[in-house]
Amino acid sequence: MISLTIAIVVIFVLGYLCITLESALKVNKAAVALLMCVLCWTVYMLNPLPFLTALGYTGGEEGVIAKVAEVIKEHLGETAETLFFLMGAMTIVEIVDSNGGFNFVRNALKTTNKRSLLWKIAFMTFVLSAILDNLTTSIVMIMVLRKLVYDRKDRIIYASLVIIAANSGGAFSPIGDVTTIMLWIGNMITSAGVIKEIFLPSLVSMVVPAFLIQFMLKGKLELPEERSETEEEGFTSFQRRVIFFLGVGGLMFVPVFRYLTDLPPFMGILLVLSVLWITTEIFYRNDKLKEGSFVNRVSRLLSKIDLPTIMFFLGILMAVSCLAEVGVLTALGKSLDAASGGNHYIVTGVIGILSSIVDNVPLVAGCMGMYPIAATGDMAVDGIFWQLLAYCAGVGGSMLIIGSAAGVIVMGLEKITFGWYMRHMTWIVFVGYIAGILSYYFIRNFIFQI
Repeated sequence: MISLTIAIVVIFVLGYLCITLESALKVNKAAVALLMCVLCWTVYMLNPLPFLTALGYTGGEEGVIAKVAEVIKEHLGETAETLFFLMGAMTIVEIVDSNGGFNFVRNALKTTNKRSLLWKIAFMTFVLSAILDNLTTSIVMIMVLRKLVYDRKDRIIYASLVIIAANSGGAFSPIGDVTTIMLWIGNMITSAGVIKEIFLPSLVSMVVPAFLIQFMLKGKLELPEERSETEEEGFTSFQRRVIFFLGVGGLMFVPVFRYLTDLPPFMGILLVLSVLWITTEIFYRNDKLKEGSFVNRVSRLLSKIDLPTIMFFLGILMAVSCLAEVGVLTALGKSLDAASGGNHYIVTGVIGILSSIVDNVPLVAGCMGMYPIAATGDMAVDGIFWQLLAYCAGVGGSMLIIGSAAGVIVMGLEKITFGWYMRHMTWIVFVGYIAGILSYYFIRNFIFQI
């Protein structure tokens, strides 16, 4: 049993190392994650009985295969909830973006004052990230920036702020980041609880860096040339607004839908997607639309879903579930508690820093396997540990440009180097990160204790 556990851990560590070195190895991390997942479960199957017995299985060897199949299906079902939610959300945002729904964002940000633009971008990104998700918001904001800022030196500063604001905005929203989605679906946090108590720390973690970054910008911006929107380009201005409010409003409605129906969140996402899909199909019945504009129909936009990212999440989450089954995560959780003296601020603070080096998805998945939900106390639903984990894993990823999906995508779009970001932004993000944790401590120990 011990040798098999060691083998599974070694496979996971080596796979994780390959994922971290994706840019150097030139091998997509999704492929590595899927291989890692299969190898971990294959080794597990060499002798699963001791692992099952340790978790309370009392049946004989004849029922082991059926029990393992049941365990895998259970983990796959939990993972599928997250994946379907992500795919639905990604499709909704793609529909809104491809059909001009975000045009008003570009118009709202126009200004010649560099510092004024910085604060507009910061708050716009922060809000959109909470409603959409940090990855999608980063892509939208970078596309908008390219139409507003032509000087590359200035644009990479703004782009860095987009990473920071997107990760901070996603941390307090149950649908703003993959990690908060995981915690929300796993019933570790509630939408009302995380918004109420993490909103201010997340805002602080964005405002403090934005205040420091503004001193890197001086002078005025040149306004871009006005570009008229005509009906010949596709939908009318009214139709774009309808698509925007259905898409964004629908995403905001998902937590409400779950509260009203008790159905899993992905069901709410599918409801919004279906309504938006039907609406666009009705719009496309208009004969005045150009034939070329039909490339933005939902049936074609589905091909733009980032399937490699979905496959990566599938592989990494299922590999982490294997670690949970062999007891590694429970043992690791006890070790962290012992080393920190049970101080959840230290444990989650360290996890947040680690999330800037390695992907926060497996870190959070690991914590979910390490620590069981308690009926009361810091480990209960909306307890200090889970809320801090949502904050630290989301905001901590901004410390290095490779520490979050938003950072990686912006790094690729704007060709920001790892070294430049670390020299100019890492210390700024760290200051905001610590300020947010301190504000959370103040909220929990003073405001909510009154």
